[in-house]
Amino acid sequence: MIEEIKIAISTIESGMVDSLIKEAMSAQQSLFSFTSKENVKDSVSNWKEQIKKQLKATPIDINIENEIDYYQQVKEYDDDFFSENIQSIIETISNNSLFYKQAKKLVKQQGIKPSPLFQHHFCGQWYQAILKSLHEERLKNLEREKLLADLYQKSETINKLNEIDNDINEQKNLRLWDMAKTKLSRRDVSQLSKTTQFLKKNNDLHDIAKKLGRMANEVETSTTQTVEVETIKKVKTNNNYSSGDIVGIHNSNDLERLLINETMYLITPELETIFYKRLADKNLSTYQLQSTEYQYEKTLTYEKKSEEATLDKGPFIIAIDASGSMMGLPEQYAKAFAYGLMQIALSEDRDCYIIIFSTQLITYEVTKENGLAEALSFLSYTFNGGTDIAPVLEKSIELMNNEKYINSDLIVISDFIAPSQSEAMLDKVSELKQRKNRFHALNLSRYGNPQLLAAFDHYWQYTPSKFNRLKQLFTLEK
Repeated sequence: MIEEIKIAISTIESGMVDSLIKEAMSAQQSLFSFTSKENVKDSVSNWKEQIKKQLKATPIDINIENEIDYYQQVKEYDDDFFSENIQSIIETISNNSLFYKQAKKLVKQQGIKPSPLFQHHFCGQWYQAILKSLHEERLKNLEREKLLADLYQKSETINKLNEIDNDINEQKNLRLWDMAKTKLSRRDVSQLSKTTQFLKKNNDLHDIAKKLGRMANEVETSTTQTVEVETIKKVKTNNNYSSGDIVGIHNSNDLERLLINETMYLITPELETIFYKRLADKNLSTYQLQSTEYQYEKTLTYEKKSEEATLDKGPFIIAIDASGSMMGLPEQYAKAFAYGLMQIALSEDRDCYIIIFSTQLITYEVTKENGLAEALSFLSYTFNGGTDIAPVLEKSIELMNNEKYINSDLIVISDFIAPSQSEAMLDKVSELKQRKNRFHALNLSRYGNPQLLAAFDHYWQYTPSKFNRLKQLFTLEK
């Protein structure tokens, strides 16, 4: 396809997207009542890039593409050939083309003797018709109504999330924008509200979640790399061509520094010829002058440097015990704590995986495109079944063996009323700790297995008093 058409397509698509964005932004106050202007701009900018990618991935209609190729061919015809074959050219243009009827009309208006500029005018009108066809075709592929509906739905979801939790910051909003395809039902809003309020009332849980988020910042690794170092040196040079001190006599053609005895050749006509030959051969005796100058030269050297590099924060893997013994308040603690970690993952631009385990495993990736739906599914999940920690450790080890999981955190939330793990399992865990991964536990029981808990880097005991439990239950019922 010719370059001018490619540029035209790009311009058309950009114009349509800008128009669509402008239309969406005109409703900014009602759509984004709980987000800042900068957040709206960033969110809509991401959405704009998605639309552009969608258009770029959509091929041009084959009929329009064939017409563009034929237009380019006709444009290159010479005047005589174009005039002689104009009828054939028109018939070759598809009658589905927007230009077909216009082409016939243009030829009819020209009469028998076309103007020498007719071909240029004809192709110019054809080009405009092609652009119009491209615009209509691209507009059709844009699915304007669907995209606007998607924007409004995402905006509504984010506004509801901000109503539920006023601690959501701009970074969370940006991440939530990509996850907000899910329309929140009344049940979802109720569940999220309940979990958010429960987390706020249990400040200790929130503090533990924050501490976990900070741990990835404290990990550093020593790296050695070869770096290019530029140095500037002062270099002494001798210049034989600028004025300076007389340092000797040499042969040259420099008449300004000519020795007086060389002028003797000019006394008689017979010797004059010899003078000019010596001049041409640069063989005249002249003073040699020399001055000392200093220049600055850049030199590049390569040195090995060792430095402490901060690792990027890896994902959170949150493994939650969904056995029958976790029903009641422990289940609420587990869900609230996991929800708090999800929020930290969004704030710190980290991925977050949920693993629910009892006698089987259920996994959710809550920071991907449909992550909000996955998170809601997790919060509405009912705990039951038995406890088996081995499969969750196996799954976590499988994930952590990927490079993506360096400097990641596994958090197991359980009552830890379960058997100790095998030596082989503990060896695998120890190996992953060497790769800057961390293993944490939140124990929600006074009867957790001490040997099992000893396998973790950190563990927190969270067993509020009976009085506090009764108080929380009473508050929840109200």
